[in-house]
Formats: sequence, C-alpha cells, structure tokens
Amino acid sequence: MFAVDRVRLLAGLLLAALFFVSAAPARAVTLLRDADIEHALDALAAPVLRAAGLSPSQVRMMVVDDMSLNAFIVDTQAIYVNAGLVMKLDSPEALQAVIAHEAAHMTNGHIARRLGNMRSARTAAALGMALAAATAAATGSGDAAAGVLIGSQDAVMRNFLSHTRAEESSADITSIRTLTRAGIDPHGALEVLELFRGQEALSAGRQDPYMRSHPLTRDRQRAMAGLVAGARGAASGTDPTAAYWFARARAKLSAFLRAPNWTLRRLDRSPSRDIALMSEAVARHRQSDLRRALAAIDGAIAMRPQDPFLRDLKGEILLESRQAGPAIQVYDQARRLAPRNAQILGGLGRAQLAAGQYGAALKTLEDARGRDWRDGRVLRDLAVAYAKTGNAGMASEATAQRYALQGRLKDAGIHAKRAAGLLPRGSAPWRRAQDVLEAAERASKDR
Repeated sequence: MFAVDRVRLLAGLLLAALFFVSAAPARAVTLLRDADIEHALDALAAPVLRAAGLSPSQVRMMVVDDMSLNAFIVDTQAIYVNAGLVMKLDSPEALQAVIAHEAAHMTNGHIARRLGNMRSARTAAALGMALAAATAAATGSGDAAAGVLIGSQDAVMRNFLSHTRAEESSADITSIRTLTRAGIDPHGALEVLELFRGQEALSAGRQDPYMRSHPLTRDRQRAMAGLVAGARGAASGTDPTAAYWFARARAKLSAFLRAPNWTLRRLDRSPSRDIALMSEAVARHRQSDLRRALAAIDGAIAMRPQDPFLRDLKGEILLESRQAGPAIQVYDQARRLAPRNAQILGGLGRAQLAAGQYGAALKTLEDARGRDWRDGRVLRDLAVAYAKTGNAGMASEATAQRYALQGRLKDAGIHAKRAAGLLPRGSAPWRRAQDVLEAAERASKDR
C-alpha cells in the first residue's frame, strides 16, 4: 500500500554516513512516500522550523523505510526520519525534539563545516577517508569501512570526533532554545536521550545509527538535563493537535509495516475512533478484504468529511483492488480538498492511467511533477503516459530523470541520449536530458 521510492542521498556530506553507517558516500535509501504521513510530520515540524528561522515550505519531512532508530540531514531541504524512530518514540514532543536537533545542524552550518573539514585534510586522513569510503562501496559494510579508517588513523579520527561532539553540544543548546521559542515542552529531548541510554556499551555493529551519528555521553546527558531544567518560559504538557497528528502518523506506519492481525488486535488502543478505522482499513486491505476495508475507511471519512488524506487512502485501496473507475472519483474528491498536494495528484494520474485515460493522466502527472519533481513513481507513470500518447522523446526523458534520481546513471544516460535525439533542440525537456547525459558521462569517466 505504501509507495516506496529508492533514491540516492548525498550522505558523503554527513560524518555519520561516511564513517559509521553501512553506506557508501552516495547512499541508496528507500523512502516511504505517503501524503497523510508526510502531512502529519510537516504539521509537527512547522512550529519547530519557524522557531529555528527556517521556512516550513522549504524543509520537507521524509520517512525512510528502515526500522532502526535514526534521523539525519544531507542538505537544508529535508529532514529524514526512519520509520523505526517514529514508531518507537512515545510523544510528539520527543519527535519534535529530534526535528529541532536536525534543524539546529542546518542553522549552525554543520553540514558545510564537516564537508570543509574533510576537504581540508592534507595528511593520511584524506587517504584513510577515501579508503574507508571505497571499502564501504565495495563491500556494503560500514563496519568494515570504519575498521579501515580507525585502524589506519586513530588519532585523526579522535580529533574529528571531538569536532562532531562539539557540534552535537551546539545543536543540543540550539534545539532547546528552538523548542522553547516554539512553545513546545523541551522534556521530549530527554525522552530521546533516554531511548538511547546504554547504546554506548554495545559494539558499533549493534548500535542504532542515531547513536553512532549523534555521539551520546553521560556528560552530554547531564548537560541536556541542565538545559531543559533551565529553559525559561518553557511550555509543559502536550498540544492536542500535535498529539493527534503524531498518533495518526504512528498508527498508519504501524498498520502498513506490522502484520495485519497485530493491528486488528490492538484497534481498541487507538487514541481516536477515526484513527482506529483508518488502521483497520489498511489492515483489511492488506488481507485483500475489500468489503471491510471500504467499510472502515468510509467510517473514518464520515467522521472527517473534509480530510483529503482519508480519501487518498480510499483511492489507493480501490486502485490496488483494480477498481480504477471508482478510484478516479475518490481521488478527484481528494484533489478538490487538497489541490496542491503532489502525491494526491500522482494517485489520480495513476488511476487515470489504469483506466486508459492517457491524455488526462498526462496532464495530471505533469502537474504532480511540477510540484514534486523528486517522486520516482510519478516519473515512472509519466513515462508510461507519454509512451501511450505516442511521445517517445518525453517518455525517455522522464525515464532518464527517474533513473538519475535512483543513482542508476548508466541507465539514465542511455535514456537521456535517446531523449536528446528525439526532443526539439534547446527545449526545456531537451536541456533536462542533456543535464542527465552529462552527469552520466562524468560518472563513467570517474570509474
């Protein structure tokens, strides 16, 4: 039911991704794209980002399909949170504390500083970093890479980690100030640290990525407790709206990622009736029980008739049950309620494509791409729509973009070359194809 999207993240900018996480410098991750969950996380992030001096419309919340406990950034455009961390935390304040901490890394300039530190290395450190990265790329093992690095330059590593710990301390201070300005109880930050207490005693291979990328020490825990205790004018308690969206995001993630029977046995523990019905709809759909899935989601919609995301879920249930015509009707209702949501537009275009409405699908999917060009599913469907309407050049251009997004530059180059030969020279699609082709050629030369 979830839409999964594999993308390449420039994790080479992160100390964690390069040294501690099992990944190469450009790491392939799978994102869980869901309009409802992303809306919920955006709602939780918005007051935090505004208090940090960032624009909620410029920084997106993205969920990674990974049950380990981690959150990270690779640039200033998105905060990535593992599904496992969202499901493990017990309060919205804890998740907002994680968001505040990652936002602090953005505003404090830590990404650029870490990259600058790596670039300025003039000793064996540079060779060790390259060797560690090459080991991770060749073996897929972050532990092996860490072993190479630590074994060859222990002193350099300790020095680099001292900077990292200083940045973590700086981010802690900034995050508590941010939470206080946002009117959010900062005690959630202590909940996050408590979750990771004891991780330092584990071997690197058993520690969660958050622990390895956010070094935790007793001194840091004590300092954080002092910051929270000394936060002047700090709020207490939970905002009901934040509590609702946090519970809804967790419930939907759980319903998709855990066994359906597990979900059905725990419906009575849901914090509200509409969330229980939504969870039941997901579980019934995963059991291929269309009748009861529709009954559950219709019950939730009756309680929240202006909620576009419940209709989005109903549209997906219908579409995946091969009911393209009814799915179009429901998705169109969702679009009228949320006309700017790229994922709802993508779902509508997908349903139109399944119903053979290729011209309508093409228009809808181009609108979706214009609002979120990084959605690989939209690019895939767009390529099909262009092929069905006889435009091979644009089909190849969309396919090239999708492969480039996934880091499959060799395949991207093949389609980009084909697109460049078919599209009007100098047009916007031709220029996009040229950009992909040049990137593919550079990657081929670097091998």
